[in-house]
Amino acid sequence: MKKSDIKNREDIFLLVSKFYEKVRKDEKLGPFFNETIKDWEQHLEHLTTFWESSLFLKTKYYGNPLEAHTKVDAAFNHSITELHFGLWLNLWFETINELFEGDYAENAKRRARKMGTFMYMNIFAARKG
Repeated sequence: MKKSDIKNREDIFLLVSKFYEKVRKDEKLGPFFNETIKDWEQHLEHLTTFWESSLFLKTKYYGNPLEAHTKVDAAFNHSITELHFGLWLNLWFETINELFEGDYAENAKRRARKMGTFMYMNIFAARKG
């Protein structure tokens, strides 16, 4: 079956929803998300807007992901490691590969890799503060 590329908000919502189904079940990642996020419906909409803004540059995302992740790290006694980012990235790639193929799909992988590196570096820098 030929997969199509990510084309619109509905595609991004599908990707984000399927991805977080996996994250929530993951024994290493799940606790961070399941204990932090209270309203999953709102969170999925928020993340859909984030990725729509990132991939299509047509919506405005208002939020501070770095601050949010730094707070989660602090709440979990600074226990986030590079392993968690690697697992997150692997699940993201796996979900994209299951659902889509094309330029936007590849761009979603590149942006996630860059974002993960940025978050990882800044979370660790924030610990020294």
